Amino acid sequence: MVSVNLIAFEGLDGSGLSTQAIKLKEYLSSKGKNIALTKEPTDGLIGGLIKASLRKEWRTNPSALQFLFAADRAHHLSNEIEPSIKKGKLVITDRYILSSLAFGAIDVNMNFLKQLNSPFRRPDLTFIIDTQPRICMQRIKKSRFSVELFEDEQRLIAIRNNYLSLKNHFTGTFIIDGNKSVEEVFTEIKKIVDKRVY
Repeated sequence: MVSVNLIAFEGLDGSGLSTQAIKLKEYLSSKGKNIALTKEPTDGLIGGLIKASLRKEWRTNPSALQFLFAADRAHHLSNEIEPSIKKGKLVITDRYILSSLAFGAIDVNMNFLKQLNSPFRRPDLTFIIDTQPRICMQRIKKSRFSVELFEDEQRLIAIRNNYLSLKNHFTGTFIIDGNKSVEEVFTEIKKIVDKRVY
């Protein structure tokens, strides 16, 4: 059995991945695991630039945005993820490399994005929460006043297809049906985690 140090949650905006990441942190913490929960884009300087671009507060070209995502990830790894793992923590990240590939490939070449992200630590477990774009859009509209850069149903359909095409990009990747209730989705995740995290 391979030791699990980094678990990534991936999916469309509105798919429920943040909810599931929090639930998994609470579950593993209750079993005595030392957990660090983090997310991308980060709350740091580079992450702030990315979030502002996604909110359309400033404009840049798609390639520049992907370089910012990669810079944010490099900083995130060296300053948060790797130090946490060295302290014996299991890190759960809400978005990671597959988000850059699935979202980024809408406007930028997929092979270029794979190369750009190739130096980074691979996740040991990845959960793609696969929720229908129509449902994601309904959830986004209920929870927020504004819609971000990628939050258009046709774009979300293309991004979902990218995610499904990436299911074999990392070993230990599982596609979870996100159209079910929060508890049903978490039951599926828990079954997989219980077999792999010790």
